Parts: sequence; structure tokens; C-alpha cells
Amino acid sequence: MPIYTKTGDKGETSLFGGKRVSKTDERMEACGTIDELTSFLGLIASKIDNEKDITFLREIQKDLYDIMAFVGGAEKSLLVPSQQIERFEKSIDEIEKTLPKLTRFILPGGTETSSLFHIARTICRRAERSIIKSFIQNNTTGGEEKKIVLQYINRLSDLLFMYGRKYTKGKEVIT
Repeated sequence: MPIYTKTGDKGETSLFGGKRVSKTDERMEACGTIDELTSFLGLIASKIDNEKDITFLREIQKDLYDIMAFVGGAEKSLLVPSQQIERFEKSIDEIEKTLPKLTRFILPGGTETSSLFHIARTICRRAERSIIKSFIQNNTTGGEEKKIVLQYINRLSDLLFMYGRKYTKGKEVIT
């Protein structure tokens, strides 16, 4: 079976369930940004040697696929557990304990890996804005699931910031 379907040649695509929408629909924008984030996390995982962090990033990628399905209108319950948000918070707290106290703004950079985490963080923030727009535009139902998605994405951006700090290896640029 070929990868191309030609069904999107006129600027439309299908949501889960087959409904056709414009490729500019907010759901597609949100899904595209989540896909971009997922791909970028794959790049980061290929650049680091810490197996624990690689495994965690792979789990996040899988979660993001479930979130993408939810945002894209899948008629199934969201599989991302709220416990993952707690795991993010625990990881953030653990990383923070190993770093100097943050008293001023830092510039993204320091090392290539740190820079990649900061780029992923900004993509994550864009995904968050797109998801919110999508939920508003489409009157998305599923209050608890929407809440989990927004908390997940918000905490993920915080986690990516902390990973950016972790991977500067003492080369943070303070403003």
C-alpha cells in the first residue's frame, strides 16, 4: 500500500472517524504541533546517553500520540494517566535539587543538548496554545480528559525546562 493517498491534495484531511476538515482547522494545527514535539523529543533521545532519560522521553512520546488522538477527535478514552503529571512534578523536583537555585532568567543554550531541550520546551508551549484554541473552537467535550491534557502539556514544558538546565552541565548563561 502506498504512503500517499491523494485525499489531502485539496487542503483537507480526515479526523478520527473519517470527518473531513481543512488542514487549517485548529485540531490539525494542534496535532501537527504535538507531532513536531514528538519528533523533536526523538531527536533529543538520540543525542543523550542517559538510559533513564531516554526511556522517559520514549514514554512521553507515546503519551503524546494518545493526546494527539484525543485532540484529533478519537472516540476513545484518553490513555494518559494523571499519575504521569505527578511523575513529571517528582522529576522536576529531583532535578531542581541538583542545580543551583534559579534567581534570575537564563538564556537557552550552554550546550547543544540543553538548547535542544529548550527548543522542545517552546514547541510544547506552542502545542499548549494550539490545544487550547482547538478545545475552544470545537467545544470539545470530556472535561476531565481536557483537564488532564492541559495539565500534562503544561507540566511537560516545565519538565523540558528543567532538563534544559540539567543538560547545561554548569554552562548556564544567566541574564
